[in-house]
Amino acid sequence: MKKKITMISLLASFAIMSFAQTAPTIVQDAFNAKYPNAKTVEWEQENDSVWEAEFKLEGVEYSANFSNEGVWKETEHEIKTKDLPQAVKNTLAKDFAGFEVEEIEMVESPGFTGYEIEIEKGEVTMEVRIDKAGKVIKKEVKVEEEKD
Repeated sequence: MKKKITMISLLASFAIMSFAQTAPTIVQDAFNAKYPNAKTVEWEQENDSVWEAEFKLEGVEYSANFSNEGVWKETEHEIKTKDLPQAVKNTLAKDFAGFEVEEIEMVESPGFTGYEIEIEKGEVTMEVRIDKAGKVIKKEVKVEEEKD
């Protein structure tokens, strides 16, 4: 019986480890060059061409996306409403009055630095992208999928 339990435990451990993903070396090298002080890095393949690293940097949880060729695409981390620039707070109050902030992420990419904010009002959930100066770059109503 003891041998069976040991064998089952070993098989379960192997099965769990086989699901862990490791990014290609070129992607890991690009990540390490950009974030040399990152801690507890976990990789996941987002799709056929993008890898996502989840990691901690100075106690803050981040995610960063890189192409298969090691090109940095985007980095995000959550922040609190109080940490938004006043211009962004003003835009939220003016253009999205009555909406409640659900989540805020600071977003950095080669072509954009700003905030991705999920807001909600009644049954409507939106995701808005606002630059540091308070300009709305994108707004999109999120459609919730029905659960069976």
